[in-house]
Amino acid sequence: MKDLTQGPISRHIVAMALPIAFGMIFQTLYYLVDLYFVARLGDAAIAGVGAAGNIMFIVIGLTQVLGVGTVTLISHAVGRKDQAEANLFFNQSIVLSALCALITLIGGYALTRPYITTVAADEATVAAGTTYLYWFLPGMAMQFAMVAMSSALRGTGIVKPTMIAQVITVVLNIILAPILIVGWGTGYPMGVAGAGLASTIAIFGAVVLLSLYFVRLEKYVGFQPEQWRPRMDAWKRVLAIGLPTGGEFLLLFLFMGVIYWCISDFGAAAQAGFGIGSRVMQSIFLPAMAVAFAAGPIAGQNFGARRPERVRETFRKTILISTAIMITLTVLIHWSPALLVQGFTEDPEVRTIAATFLTITSWYFVSQGVIFTCSSMFQGLGDTRPALLSTGSRVLTFVLPAIWMSRQPWFRIEHLWYLSLTTVILQSVMSWILLQIQFRRRLPPQAEPLAA
Repeated sequence: MKDLTQGPISRHIVAMALPIAFGMIFQTLYYLVDLYFVARLGDAAIAGVGAAGNIMFIVIGLTQVLGVGTVTLISHAVGRKDQAEANLFFNQSIVLSALCALITLIGGYALTRPYITTVAADEATVAAGTTYLYWFLPGMAMQFAMVAMSSALRGTGIVKPTMIAQVITVVLNIILAPILIVGWGTGYPMGVAGAGLASTIAIFGAVVLLSLYFVRLEKYVGFQPEQWRPRMDAWKRVLAIGLPTGGEFLLLFLFMGVIYWCISDFGAAAQAGFGIGSRVMQSIFLPAMAVAFAAGPIAGQNFGARRPERVRETFRKTILISTAIMITLTVLIHWSPALLVQGFTEDPEVRTIAATFLTITSWYFVSQGVIFTCSSMFQGLGDTRPALLSTGSRVLTFVLPAIWMSRQPWFRIEHLWYLSLTTVILQSVMSWILLQIQFRRRLPPQAEPLAA
């Protein structure tokens, strides 16, 4: 366990963010490596995997229900120096992860094809997306256990074991991707099925490695089978914090699904360009996301220890660091957007669409950094409903105008990117205001530090 209620806030942010960013970068290589080799299979394969990858928002949403609730409650317990409660919430999160994995497998195999059929541009894209998901769903299901363990560690201020496990498993995925997708060394190319299988095997490796860490090395929280009997009171507390965050990702799933539907009339090349551009954008967001992820447990421990000024300082320092990162990334995008996408496709039309998407949307990077930071602070405070309200406002201001525009004769793909730019800026303003309201309500100036 690492005590985040003492010492410089900036040092804690950097110390946690660096391993988180490193691990997230390697984690994202799952998708970029798959995308690189899948791109060799044609536009339909790219579009199919991109559309299928949108279901990841549902799975991520469910994992965030579990992960955010676990991080917040364990960090609060650590701030209060209550090890018994931290262990209780960790073991209950393990039970919840098994239940969520089962739901993911059943729901995923039942709903995959209907969803892909709705958003895909043609039958070839439907086939590619469905095949990819069928092989990747077991990996998605195993992510719940991985999130439960990594979230428990993050709540106690420990992030390096998760990073190491991610790096090792990404290396495994990089090795498996060309073997399974294009048949290197085997002569049996599996295509998009191989992409899904490679990621599934790699995630299984991460779960095994983190489990071994908890069995052999972790001392503050650990597996305690006697605490695996479902505790409804603990589940309610985890879900009360986690469900709004899960709702955020479900709204993002709707947001992405609407984009794929709106541009479907432009063909597979348009969907492939958006798929590549959005994946690249998600990848370059990782440094700012890592900083925001670090802020959550720092704010959580200090909130649990009743140190309101350190909570406010965490927000201020995180915003400054995140803004500097996002400005740098915006400059990078405008310097050469085509350079960031050219390695994924040889199709000039797909490249143009992806580069245009990145150029326009890069203007909201700083605003997106504010949203990331505010969401993490809401988690640290233990009330994630304002973050859901903020995301809901963006979906409302984007979805209805996007659907209307897509039915107009003058509609172009670029109109969606400009609409997205406007709505992200509005969301960042709303997130900032809602967080200031939370600070006034939950961080009274007269609060005193909790005695150990």
